[in-house]
Amino acid sequence: MTNDNDTDAGGEDHDRRLVEGWQGRFYEDFTVGDVYKHPYGRTVTETDNVWFTNLTMNVNPMHFNEAYAAETEFGERLVDGTYVFALAVGMSVIDVSANATANLGYDNVRHHAPVYHGDTIFAESEVLSKRELDSREHVGIVTTELRAFNQDDELVLSLERTPMVLKREFAEPSAAAPTGWPDGIGFQPGAE
Repeated sequence: MTNDNDTDAGGEDHDRRLVEGWQGRFYEDFTVGDVYKHPYGRTVTETDNVWFTNLTMNVNPMHFNEAYAAETEFGERLVDGTYVFALAVGMSVIDVSANATANLGYDNVRHHAPVYHGDTIFAESEVLSKRELDSREHVGIVTTELRAFNQDDELVLSLERTPMVLKREFAEPSAAAPTGWPDGIGFQPGAE
C-alpha cells in the first residue's frame, strides 16, 4: 500500500492516516488503587480443560475422568486450577504487562471456588504498589492483585502479580511500529 489516498465506492477521495492503537500501560501510567477491568470474558470449554490437563501431564482424574469426578463432592469434572491461573494472567496482560520486560513473581495464589466447563471467567487487576529501581532506569516494578470471577460474580481466583514494566521514554511507542511490529511493515504514511 503506497498511496495515502483511498477512493470509496462513490468515487470520493479520502486521506489515509495511521491512527495509534492501544500501546499498553507504561510504568508512569500505573497509580496505586487503580482497578482495571480486563476486556473479554472467556467461556471455558471442555476442550480447553482436557488439552491443558494433558499438555501439562496433570494426572488427577478430577480433570479428565467423568466417572471418577461424578463420585466426588462436586459431581462432575473440575477445570484444572493452573488453567484458570494461566487464563486470568493472560487476560490481564493487555492492561498490566504488555510492556513488561520480566514477570518477577506470582504470590498469594488462592483458588476460592471451583471452575466448571461452561463457566465464563472475567478478570480485574488492582494496583497495589509501584517503585523505581536504582539499578535500572528504564523500568519500574508494579505489583497488582489479580482477581478472577465467574459469570455469577463468584470470586474463583486471586493472586499478586509483579512485573517489571518499561518506562514510556525508553519504549518509544509509535503508530507505525507498535509493540511487536518491526519497522516498515504494513501501511506507512508517505511511502511511495
